[in-house]
Amino acid sequence: MNEMSKRALGEIGEDAVCDYLRAKGYNILGRNYQIRGGELDIIAEKDGIIAFVEVKTRSTDGMTKGFEAITTKKKGFIVRTAAAYMVRTTIELQPRFDAAEVSISGGKVTAINYMENAFDASGLHIIC
Repeated sequence: MNEMSKRALGEIGEDAVCDYLRAKGYNILGRNYQIRGGELDIIAEKDGIIAFVEVKTRSTDGMTKGFEAITTKKKGFIVRTAAAYMVRTTIELQPRFDAAEVSISGGKVTAINYMENAFDASGLHIIC
């Protein structure tokens, strides 16, 4: 799969997760927030919680599941980027790290598996 199609696949998945979150009453604060060494796919807020959502989109015939791709190293990048976001925006909400696994077949979303509190900063050595 070339880089352009991977990006397009990821965007389809992120769009679907944003729609999913809005339907659940979340306000989308941002997408694809980047700092050097990290990116947050979706930043959403609801009921005093700020959810940093990592989205993994896979074809239904893919070899690996999306959640399997969220390694300890990747979690560290996400937590560090979320900390930087909170400092720069002075948001005082309770952070939570969620993950969404999106399945796509024929260019269409077939399933969204959403996990609240998918991970936390425990055991991660993060320096902002």
